[in-house]
Amino acid sequence: MKKLIINILLFVGAYSASAQNEYEQVLQQIETNSATLNALRLEAEAKKANNRTGIYLSNPEIEFNYLWGEPAETGNRKDISIKQSFDFPAVYASKNKISKLENSNVELEYRSERINLLLSARQVCIQLIYYKILAKEYEVRLQNAKDIAAAYRIKLDKGETNAIENNKAQLYLNSIENEIKNIETEQNSLLSELVRLNGGKEILFSVDNFSDKQLPANFEQWYAKAEEKNPLLQYVKGQIAISQQQIRLNKSLALPKFTAGYMREQVAGQRYEGVSLGISIPLRENKNRVKQAKIQLKASTATFEDRRIQFYGLLQNLYDKAVDLQQILQKYQTSLSEYSNERLLKKALDAGEISLLNYLLESQYYYELFNKMLETERDYELTVAKLHALEQDRN
Repeated sequence: MKKLIINILLFVGAYSASAQNEYEQVLQQIETNSATLNALRLEAEAKKANNRTGIYLSNPEIEFNYLWGEPAETGNRKDISIKQSFDFPAVYASKNKISKLENSNVELEYRSERINLLLSARQVCIQLIYYKILAKEYEVRLQNAKDIAAAYRIKLDKGETNAIENNKAQLYLNSIENEIKNIETEQNSLLSELVRLNGGKEILFSVDNFSDKQLPANFEQWYAKAEEKNPLLQYVKGQIAISQQQIRLNKSLALPKFTAGYMREQVAGQRYEGVSLGISIPLRENKNRVKQAKIQLKASTATFEDRRIQFYGLLQNLYDKAVDLQQILQKYQTSLSEYSNERLLKKALDAGEISLLNYLLESQYYYELFNKMLETERDYELTVAKLHALEQDRN
């Protein structure tokens, strides 16, 4: 049994390139088929198109007047005018820059949603691997329970034991079978979740061992790179840049607007035509816009600092938690490999040296320790997955 435990631990901690490739292929398949990501992609494109509106010259105005003269001898009057209004060139330059910055932020929003969805999928995969390993462990326990139940049934028939001991063996077998059913229920639920994330399409997931994703050796150095990759922080930086451009735009809008065009007037055999020029004097229309943009810039800057602090604290907590779980996991693995009495207990039970009750009580120590070890490894994998979620992002 000690050899079996060591093999199980090696199996649980093993990592193969083929399994990892399949793992990543599942995530790629979900990304391709996800109805959620597809909808978000289309919504992002719609936002980008909307951000490109309103950055060009306003529409030209064409005006035609037909006026009846009184008295009739004076004739009728016909007027035609074509006008085009425009701002200072700086206005259009600022609008164009703001549009590009807004579109960059739209893409960052999409990337953030993509990271969250793929993280959810990865977490489901980790839970599936956990239950697969647990199911294999319970297969061993089930066979052991069947052997014990069969042996005590024979002993009861031969009069070598009593009904109480036999009932214990049968109840033990029944409890293992119920645990296996619970594990199967959880696996089916997680597989259904994968199908949902995969846009309702069936998906095969046969990976049955955890990856060997390691913690960063130096948190501060790793965090500096993670901060640069984080789309939410980049989004807020984009908002700061937008606010800066908005100040420039509002200052430009405070300058006069111009109108240029062509005009023709015809009446009683006479015709007048020529150019028309106009200018609007900015008085109250854009009042306080620059002030509002400056306040918005301060708000965006404060938001970035707050998000940066929150992001650092979140990753620091996850890193510290992962370190603690890793240490606990190593202790569990050492205990299971060096101090398990499972083989000795089974041998003593078969030899009649201990009662079934003592065997079950003593075995429970091993079972609980194994379950806790596996739960710790699962929690470690889930924590590390959150830490490395940004590495799945593609700029």
